[in-house]
Amino acid sequence: MPRKVNVRFDEVHRALRVRAAIHGPLIEAEVRDILGRAFIPKQRVCMGDALAEVGRRLGLTNDDFAVFDGVRDKAPPEPMRFE
Repeated sequence: MPRKVNVRFDEVHRALRVRAAIHGPLIEAEVRDILGRAFIPKQRVCMGDALAEVGRRLGLTNDDFAVFDGVRDKAPPEPMRFE
């Protein structure tokens, strides 16, 4: 899927060119920066951190997780078959 953005407003394109001239040589890089700041949260939640926090709130200990080690299948996975 091609990633392409067309800017059809001369004023916006001119402003992007000016910003790019100040911050760096590429308009594309400036657009990426603007969109990234607008849509990517400042504090991204990592799944592992979120799960660890849930465990702390519930008061889980290493002994609680040892139960999982006892019942976990430790056999190596079988390769996929495309038949």
